[in-house]
Amino acid sequence: MLSEINALIVRVRDRHELFSETCRIAVNAGTFSMAWIGVIDPQSQQGKVVARHGGQQDYVSEINLTALEDTPDSERPECRALRLARPVICNDVAGDPSVLGLRHELLARGHKSLGCFPLIAAGRATAVLTFYAAEPNAFDEGEARLLLELAGNISFALDHLEKQERLNYLACYDELTGLANRGLFLERVAQFVRGAAAGGDRLVLGIIDLERFKNINQSLGRDSGDSLLRQVADWLAQTLHETAFLARIGADQFAVVFPTTKPESELGRMTEQRIEALLHHPFRLNEAVFHIGTKVGIALYPDDGADADMLLRNAEAALRKAKMAGDRYLFYSPRMTETVVARLNLENMLRQALDKEQFVLYYQPKFSLLSGKITGAEALLRWNDPRTGLVRPGRFIPVLEETGLIHEVGRWALHRAIEDYARWRASGLPAVRVAVNVSALQLRSHGFIEQVKRAVAVDAAAACGLELEITESVVMEDVRHSGVTLRAIRGMGVSIAIDDFGTGFSSLSYLSKLPLDTLKIDRSFVHDLTAGQQGTALVSTIIKLAHSLQLNVVAEGVETEEQSAVLHSLDCDETQGHLLGKPVPSELFELSYLAPLALL
Repeated sequence: MLSEINALIVRVRDRHELFSETCRIAVNAGTFSMAWIGVIDPQSQQGKVVARHGGQQDYVSEINLTALEDTPDSERPECRALRLARPVICNDVAGDPSVLGLRHELLARGHKSLGCFPLIAAGRATAVLTFYAAEPNAFDEGEARLLLELAGNISFALDHLEKQERLNYLACYDELTGLANRGLFLERVAQFVRGAAAGGDRLVLGIIDLERFKNINQSLGRDSGDSLLRQVADWLAQTLHETAFLARIGADQFAVVFPTTKPESELGRMTEQRIEALLHHPFRLNEAVFHIGTKVGIALYPDDGADADMLLRNAEAALRKAKMAGDRYLFYSPRMTETVVARLNLENMLRQALDKEQFVLYYQPKFSLLSGKITGAEALLRWNDPRTGLVRPGRFIPVLEETGLIHEVGRWALHRAIEDYARWRASGLPAVRVAVNVSALQLRSHGFIEQVKRAVAVDAAAACGLELEITESVVMEDVRHSGVTLRAIRGMGVSIAIDDFGTGFSSLSYLSKLPLDTLKIDRSFVHDLTAGQQGTALVSTIIKLAHSLQLNVVAEGVETEEQSAVLHSLDCDETQGHLLGKPVPSELFELSYLAPLALL
């Protein structure tokens, strides 16, 4: 029997076959009248019989298998074997007090001795192998040793099978959510495509991207991020149509495919409704309620692709376009692929521009309305592309931020501005403060404070000649973090300006607590300054507010003498704009503004 079961262990690749054949071989060998195997659930510690040979089915179906203590069935031999993780043998059912409650039924069925042998996998008892014999003392020392060896061999096989099953599972499914993974999703989409092609039907393939998921992961921790993904997966699975197939194909991306007969307009409305419903659904993390938005890219079969790979690629292209354009969802069109290719080319060109030092700083002067003298300059990033010439920032800065290159380019701009300031001082030119813009990604970076510290350490006067400009909306994204970062930087002697004021809907209580030196009025308010009394009153209120907080006030985008005169009458401190000077390269800034000032 032992050799036959060992040969079975080597051959089988299925747990059910292993259990069933073990019981059959054991009984057919003639030693035992009945054999069965029961398995317990690792979470509940409750189980059931999964394989049997010999005896009567009605007996094993009534067995309540448990590994728990203090239950009505805890002292049954098979349950004790599971709980104690060691064999339990009764060689005399008629006289053994440990089977007193089972004696009558066992003897009535012809069972006079029994042995229960636990099966150990991954260090714990996961199943029990139970034998019954028609004669007493069937489990002598030699037989017990052989059966213990047999249980060990089966346990080894079980452990191997569980690992193989897990590998097979992970090859097709996402471990965190239990959904299909990218590979299985593509297989199922291919099946959907074959069915749609045969029936002349249409398919919808959508990719769902969770917005700001990385922020949750970083701020609340990986466990909270995993919990959110499981909750979102459950919500999607419950709300999608029963014909849809759902998968998790990326860290924060899900994909779905389903047949449809609806026109694009109706699919768009349905998508919009689902996005809105998800946005308003409360997800609970760490006893707090969170809401999460999504972007969706959609491709249709057969219009947007003839196979699974092409449909998925085109849905991804639609998603990228939606994220770039700020749309909640977009359907694929061939122009999207062209746009994505152009975007990738631009990204590569920007990486080369950084390596080849093609970025330059242009400086726009700031003037005192009281004295008319230059008081500072804002450093503005430009890309001097040797193929096309000077590239406007609106074309490349969003790509720098999207790709994360803004960290490297921003660090370069900070150091270059400080170098220019030090050169001006060394040349005997007026040391006007230089303002450098800081992006949201830089401000949120944990290493930004240290980065500024290293930059100003190159020169004793660098800190007092540097001002960092942060837009109001960026500061307001995370006021607590912004306050901590800005206080640390201001403690180095660096000035802080809040840029584009009036566009971010700041709370005045927050504004009063932030470590600021300068408030810059957004150019849209300056543009409306001379359009009527309302525009003038609004700018006047901002200036008074800033002065009450002991802040210097700079008006951006000044383009006419009339705007300058009104700002002067409203006690604005400084102006900046094309009326007084366009942005120019460092050398031209020295000649046009600093050198004449040095001669005064």
